[in-house]
Amino acid sequence: MKWIFPLLALVGGVAISTQASINGGLGRKIGAIEASLVSFAIGTLALLFITIFLGKGNLSSIGSIPKWQLTGGILGAFYVVVMVLAVPQVGVTTTVASVIAGQIIMSAIVDHYGLFGAKQIPFDLRRLAALILMFGSLYLFFKKD
Repeated sequence: MKWIFPLLALVGGVAISTQASINGGLGRKIGAIEASLVSFAIGTLALLFITIFLGKGNLSSIGSIPKWQLTGGILGAFYVVVMVLAVPQVGVTTTVASVIAGQIIMSAIVDHYGLFGAKQIPFDLRRLAALILMFGSLYLFFKKD
């Protein structure tokens, strides 16, 4: 049953690439910051309805969590703005490949040190090789003929 999570992550990656293209086009039409606001507003409404009908958590507990855990929304907004700005300039592939590179680098740091309560997984030569290969692929995507 654990196979479902990598599959969901794969589908999430498809959604992010599709979102990047859609938001990039929206940004060209109405402006980057405005497109980011529209994207987040529609996403917020969708999550509101999902929470109302499917939510099983406890929103009233929000006051008892560490305040740093609320920064995810700011980071998400930053991500959307970056995507709206970058996609029209360098394309979806280069933008998403760069995002993935950033995600993997930060994820390796989080894993290595066990940050934010994550399971600690040491950085090793195999992971270093993977990062080097990833940067090679990023170079090939970005390189102009």
